[in-house]
Amino acid sequence: MTSISASARIHPSSVIEDGAVIGDNVTIGPFCYVGPKVVLGEGTELLAHAVVTGRTTIGAYGKIFSNAVIGGDPQSVHHTGEETTLDVGDHCTMREGVTINCGTVEGGGRTVVGNHNLFLANSHVAHDCQLGSHIILSNNVMLAGHVKIDDRAILGGGCAVHQFTRIGRQAFIGGLSACSYDLIPYGMLNGNPGLLGGLNVVGMTRAGIDRATIHRVRKAYKALFDEEGAIREKASAIRDEFADCKEAMEVLDFIAADSDRALSSPFRGKS
Repeated sequence: MTSISASARIHPSSVIEDGAVIGDNVTIGPFCYVGPKVVLGEGTELLAHAVVTGRTTIGAYGKIFSNAVIGGDPQSVHHTGEETTLDVGDHCTMREGVTINCGTVEGGGRTVVGNHNLFLANSHVAHDCQLGSHIILSNNVMLAGHVKIDDRAILGGGCAVHQFTRIGRQAFIGGLSACSYDLIPYGMLNGNPGLLGGLNVVGMTRAGIDRATIHRVRKAYKALFDEEGAIREKASAIRDEFADCKEAMEVLDFIAADSDRALSSPFRGKS
C-alpha cells in the first residue's frame, strides 16, 4: 500500500504507483512518475517530468530535475528482469537528463550512491557502480558498470570511465578524458588515452591538507612514477618510509588492493 506523508505536495498530473513511500515535506512537480517500489526521503523534490522507478531509495533532501530517470533497469545484456536495487544517500542533486541504473545480479544486485553528490546534466551512472560522497560528475560524464569512486572525486565534462575502474579519493579527471585504468587517490588524469599527470594539489589544498603533507605525498608519487620498475613493487618497498603520512599510505593501500584494472600512469597508453 502506498504511504504518502500528509505534508507531501504532489501535483495532480503526476503518477504515484501503489506501494510507493513518500516522506515528509516531499515535493513532486507536474508530470512526474514514481514507481511502486520507490522510497523518497524527507524533503526530496522532483521537478517536472522526473522519473524515479525500480526498487530505488532516495535519501533526505534530494533534488531530481526534469527528464532525469533514476532507478531504471541496468543496461546489460545479462539482465533478464531480476529485481535489483539503487540506493541514493542524502542531499544528492541530479540535474536534467541524469540516468542512474539499478544493479545486476552478477554485480551484487545493488548500485550505491553516497551523500552530498552533484550529478550535472546528462551524466550517467551505470549498474553496480559504488560511489562515495561529495562527488561531482560534470555534464555528460559516462560511468560504465561496476565503477567505484571514492569521496570528493571530480570528473570533468564528457569524460568516460571504463567498467570495473576504481577512482581514488579526491582524484580529478579532466573534461573529455578517457579513464581506462584505476586512478590513484589525489591523482589528476587528462587526455584520451588518459594519462596520470601529477597530483590534484589544488583540491588537496582546498580540503585543508597542509603543505608539508602535500610535499610528502608528492615525494611518494615521484618514487612511484618517476623511477623505472613495477609500480606495485615500488609501492610495497616504500611503505615503511611513508608510514607516518596517512595520505601517502592511502595511495599505497589503493595500489596494493586487488583490482580488475591496471593502474593509470604517466606512460600507459603512450605510443
